Amino acid sequence: MIRILFVCLGNICRSPMAEAVFREKVHQAGLAQKIEVDSAGTALWHSGKPPHKGTRAKLDELNISYEGMTARQIFQGDFRDFDYVITMDDQNMTNLMSEYNIPGEGVTVCKLMEFVQSPREVNVPDPYYTGDFDYTYELINEACEQLLTNITKKHQLKD
Repeated sequence: MIRILFVCLGNICRSPMAEAVFREKVHQAGLAQKIEVDSAGTALWHSGKPPHKGTRAKLDELNISYEGMTARQIFQGDFRDFDYVITMDDQNMTNLMSEYNIPGEGVTVCKLMEFVQSPREVNVPDPYYTGDFDYTYELINEACEQLLTNITKKHQLKD
């Protein structure tokens, strides 16, 4: 089982959107038995709360499920339990690097947009502040497509 954890600041906008979008792509690819997806935040402000109403509205519009998703804070054990810890922006990465003991092997820690060739943005803007959930979705969708291709090839998940 390949385990992916998406990380943003509060775990109510970007990372749950990425979790839901990537989970949908994994399901459509017939890889739900081989890839597990979760999300977390670097801060605990919203722990236990559902995704932001803007994220829910965008996912509802696209008929992508976010059922059962609630915000949580990342913890040290996640770096042991996940194969990939993928942040949404430079600040999330800085927070992880300064607050956690990240193992040198066993887990890939990187930004989501690193999977996109010639990305429009190097960071996924936070729609909590921008209000632009459509643009956030566009970036996440493109990156998740490339991430799935990358993981499928790297781990030889297709016959």
